[in-house]
Amino acid sequence: MATLKIWLDDRLDAELTDFLARTGRGRSEFARDALKRQLVLARLGEIRRHVAPLAKAHGWSTDDDVFRELS
Repeated sequence: MATLKIWLDDRLDAELTDFLARTGRGRSEFARDALKRQLVLARLGEIRRHVAPLAKAHGWSTDDDVFRELS
């Protein structure tokens, strides 16, 4: 297992510490979950950038256009 070291400013550290105390979660668990979510969002962004030109070619400009067509 790898280790990741990050620096937090005092305000972010205090906010995180308060949140973790209220929820009973650990820093590592919280950081892993946050990184997983961020990676999913980044991957979706990559897919969207790749697919957007193809969707536009079919006349789809918004998510609603796609949902309407597929429903």
